[in-house]
Amino acid sequence: MYELNFLTDLVEERLATGKLRWLANFKEIRKDYKIGEITVPIYATGGLEEKGFLLSRVFSAFVTPKYKIHFLFYTAPEITVNFLRKFVIACKNKFKDDDWIFIGLVQSKPLEKTLKKAVENIADKRVGIAVYSLASKAEAFSKNVLGKALHKQLKLTEATFEAFYLPAYLKSFAMPFILGVLILVMVTLFGGIIGAIQPVTLLVLAFASLIVGHQIYKTQYRVTLTLNSKGFELKEGKTVTKGKWSDYTDLTIYITPGHETCLRLYSKEKTLDLPLSKMGISRKNAYNMIKQLVKRRS
Repeated sequence: MYELNFLTDLVEERLATGKLRWLANFKEIRKDYKIGEITVPIYATGGLEEKGFLLSRVFSAFVTPKYKIHFLFYTAPEITVNFLRKFVIACKNKFKDDDWIFIGLVQSKPLEKTLKKAVENIADKRVGIAVYSLASKAEAFSKNVLGKALHKQLKLTEATFEAFYLPAYLKSFAMPFILGVLILVMVTLFGGIIGAIQPVTLLVLAFASLIVGHQIYKTQYRVTLTLNSKGFELKEGKTVTKGKWSDYTDLTIYITPGHETCLRLYSKEKTLDLPLSKMGISRKNAYNMIKQLVKRRS
């Protein structure tokens, strides 16, 4: 159940930070929402309308369909075909005929062939479903447009949070860009090529620096945190730190000098900080869940 709770936090964080905007512009999130007799941990609503500058809004007003989008995320130790049918019928009865419905499902146990087949054979074009298994890392999705889009965006076979560090990203971009500018200056001064530094040249250099800088960021500065009921894996660039909850005896919420929050784990030999605020992880939920795991395994 702990992995399922971590995944619920992960999906909420993605919705709140706009990481699922390729599905829709979600504007409202409800927790523990009732659909018939089913309680859904996360329910979000939105539309396809564009946000931003005036031109985007004008384009959206005249071109973008005015469909209402519903996203429902449900977790359980095991999901059956009967439950799936009941859930889909409840959603279709609840929402309007021209609404789009995205349903994300995660279960602890391996996927049964019958469930996988039932998901893949969803015939309704306005219902997209993706189901994931934590045990087997298997996944299935409806073969319609909505199902394919949902599967591409969710990818929930494990609870992996990612932090985005803007200063590190800018540094990754600046390194190849400055190096490129220096090379152009050297070519101009010593190579006798007049006009090597031009707006077009700098634009091409900036584009190339974005590509190279993104790779530098991923390999040197990217930070991800994967949590499960047994332990964690913290990746900071090429450095990987793995640990088990049973290795630690206590934990606190630690506030860094930069006013960022971490989860500080204590063992007999050392302490270890797991980033929370930059990962978008709820302090309360993470602390309570990991506290139980540490106590249970210590």
